[in-house]
Amino acid sequence: MLDLLDLVDMAFLITAFVTLFVVIDPIGTAPLFLALTQGMSAARRRAIGLRACVIAAVLLALFGVAGEEFLRFIGISMPAFQIAGGILLFLTALDMLFDRRSQRRADHADGTKGNLADDPSVFPLAMPLIAGPGAMASMVLLIGETGRTVEGMALVTGVMLVAVALVFVAFLLAAPLERVLRRTGTMVISRLFGLLLAALSVQFVLNGASAIGVLPPTAIGP
Repeated sequence: MLDLLDLVDMAFLITAFVTLFVVIDPIGTAPLFLALTQGMSAARRRAIGLRACVIAAVLLALFGVAGEEFLRFIGISMPAFQIAGGILLFLTALDMLFDRRSQRRADHADGTKGNLADDPSVFPLAMPLIAGPGAMASMVLLIGETGRTVEGMALVTGVMLVAVALVFVAFLLAAPLERVLRRTGTMVISRLFGLLLAALSVQFVLNGASAIGVLPPTAIGP
């Protein structure tokens, strides 16, 4: 137990959790869950929410563990993916800061609602609303930061499971949460998380640039 605790870098765990929580965005996804399950019973909503979270967690875990090998197979280096992933996350942060992300998600949900009202758990809930490109990129980047050790993969996967579990909690609390936060509260939280994600995405770019020698190692944060 002590050896395992020695492996835990609390700063990295906090960074990993914040990154995945912000990218997955449980609070922003909850209102869309309400829209996609409108008119359904509480039991039906719980079943759909649970199924969506389980599918998303499996997809993220598989991509996090095997994503780097897949990238290597198609000729993409990890530093290149770090830089590209950081830029992708930065664009996501800009969307959150300027409130474009929630509108695009709402439009996407409206466009699929008519065809998938019976069971939206796989699409669009599990993917791309929960396990979207940003979340998949984050899994590969975070596991890469650990050196792809078994312990590192387990830690990042555990953090991801916590983030996805919070999505399910947000689904369960979607109706009262929407009434409490209202539009203004949701916008404030989204912008705060967007700012945090922007800083984390820049750090990913710095790490990738340092790995290929463009920047000195001192540019990398702790």
